[in-house]
Amino acid sequence: MRILVADDDKEICDLLKIYINNEGYEVEKAHDGQEVIDKVQKLDIDCLILDVMMPKKSGLEVVKEIRKISSLPVLMLSAKTADIDKIRGLTNGADDYVVKPFNPLEVLARVKSLIRRSTYGTGQNESGELEIGSLIIRKDHHQVETIDGTAIQLTALEFGILYLLATNLGRVFSADDIFEKVWKQESLVPSKTVMVHVSHLRDKIEKATGGENIVKTVWGVGYKIENS
Repeated sequence: MRILVADDDKEICDLLKIYINNEGYEVEKAHDGQEVIDKVQKLDIDCLILDVMMPKKSGLEVVKEIRKISSLPVLMLSAKTADIDKIRGLTNGADDYVVKPFNPLEVLARVKSLIRRSTYGTGQNESGELEIGSLIIRKDHHQVETIDGTAIQLTALEFGILYLLATNLGRVFSADDIFEKVWKQESLVPSKTVMVHVSHLRDKIEKATGGENIVKTVWGVGYKIENS
């Protein structure tokens, strides 16, 4: 597997490269936003570690452009600690967020988790197809489309949330439940993170289906997809 580490601080790139190489992953490096986009388009990248503050194009601009062509897992790095900055990164399409200064082992653990999530439902162990409302969810291909053939490009985590709810119709999952089952990490304070990803998921479904409300909120409890 190949990880792209993107930061204008070359020392950070070199440090992360050492830790990632030690786990057996191949590493590519980029030092400005345009270089990131070029490498994502040309190379087979399995996960992107992306700094928010980048020359030429910011990390937020980069992840917006990448989301037009790829559901590649993206872990953002930033010295900013305010919740609004974290939410802005997630809203633009990032899957996870680490604040600088960071422990390289934490970054590595999060990358491994994102890669596991990116293979969630790819049919390595089992295959399956679900039809929910006007959506067709193909677990074996990690694809979602409408019954008229409109493809919906979801990130690995968005797909994980949708598949979790779709395979448990009528069951309400709290933000903690979703975080632990989809992110495969112990829940700390994930409600805002889950909320942003569910919001993105809904927006994409509604845009593709002409406004169909599939993922429902049970206020004060969590989220569900109802039995048809």
